[in-house]
Amino acid sequence: MTSLSVEMLAADAVEPITSAGNAQLGIAVLAGIAVIVLLITKFKLHAFLALTIGSLALGAFAGAPLDKAITSFTAGLGSTVAGVGVLIALGAILGKLLADSGGADQIVDTILAKASGRAMPWAMVLIASIIGLPLFFEVGIVLLIPVVLMVAKRGNYSLMRIGIPALAGLSVMHGLIPPHPGPLVAIDAIGANLGVTLALGLVVAIPTVIIAGPVFSKYAARWVDIPAPEKMIPQRASDDLEKRPSFGATVATVLLPVVLMMAKALVDIVVDDPENGVQRVTDVIGSPLIALLAAVIVGLFTLGRAAGFTKDRLSSTVEKSLAPIAGVLLIVGAGGGFKQTLIDIGVGQMILDFSENWAIPTLLLAWLIAVAIRLATGSATVATISAAGLVAPLAADMSTSHAALLVLAIGAGSLFFSHVNDAGFWLVKEYFGMTVGQTIKTWSVMETIISVVGIVFVLLLSLVL
Repeated sequence: MTSLSVEMLAADAVEPITSAGNAQLGIAVLAGIAVIVLLITKFKLHAFLALTIGSLALGAFAGAPLDKAITSFTAGLGSTVAGVGVLIALGAILGKLLADSGGADQIVDTILAKASGRAMPWAMVLIASIIGLPLFFEVGIVLLIPVVLMVAKRGNYSLMRIGIPALAGLSVMHGLIPPHPGPLVAIDAIGANLGVTLALGLVVAIPTVIIAGPVFSKYAARWVDIPAPEKMIPQRASDDLEKRPSFGATVATVLLPVVLMMAKALVDIVVDDPENGVQRVTDVIGSPLIALLAAVIVGLFTLGRAAGFTKDRLSSTVEKSLAPIAGVLLIVGAGGGFKQTLIDIGVGQMILDFSENWAIPTLLLAWLIAVAIRLATGSATVATISAAGLVAPLAADMSTSHAALLVLAIGAGSLFFSHVNDAGFWLVKEYFGMTVGQTIKTWSVMETIISVVGIVFVLLLSLVL
């Protein structure tokens, strides 16, 4: 699916829809991104509308006919939603099942029962990382905040000592590990192998989350020493349930798509024969669509039915999981339209022409572009989508492993220094009862550490792969 969509994009980009020179194209790109940034930050316009208007402005600045610019945008939107939209929907269903069935609470309670004292920050990282695999960042925060606040209060721990590791685990999963929307879109745009990206993403994520989580939390706790705000402890989902799924079944369900996708990547590397029966089977069951669909179907029984959900309750849970992701799907789709407009006006060739004289490594360049867009827009997803569209042509001659590292470089850049134009910044601030200055000292610095440490490990891996 990924390679096919990229080939289609490449075919569409053979004849640019404008004859503008590199100078005009460069100005058009900056102007298009500036329009998006201005609409999101100054006028508080929804990112979907900002990306749509910015894409049309990009085409106009480049001198492309308006009808062709519209065609490019709609084609990119359609192909992106077709390639990624179903995966986002399946991930949302799995996350909702995990939350409503009490499976997330079961993971939390089981791990916390076996951890205490110095091990608690490490336990919070483990909890956040497991829960963060199938959940969107905002949903993960809502699930974890009650746990963080209760652990800090009952165990008399510093709120930052417990909270930062949890936030780091969620953020790293969100920025680096598919099936989150950002990494999925970047994989699709660049034509990277999902299984390889997932495997290398875990290699980068583990040391990154350790440094940004338990290690940094020691310093964050000294800089900001505040008690857990009583009013922010909400009721947990499982408090209203008579029973909930077992720990083993819950973890197995959450990790099922990861195992299937990594099995496909491993077989592809070891066997490397498209006609081999084993490889053909793993290519099917390890495809993102089948892997996530399998996890959802299994989750209906191991999570939903295990919690005593009736058929009507299961149907309602699935239905409720889809409504909140409408905005995400539209943003991702519009980002794909912006990416396709970039490709069709000839920006890819322009970057290839310029890159011949650049002394900066491609991976570092991708990271810097994502950082710039992240700082301007406040959106990790917008930064990932835009940066992927700009640097996708540079991946044409890359090996499978380096294409995966390019995705991770973009993902790391998209997390850099969350500040006042990021919804996540305010979410953390309000839940933890911090001031703006305290949030910058803790959350913003933690995001920056994740970004910088992430790109350092990506560059180190590029030297040995």
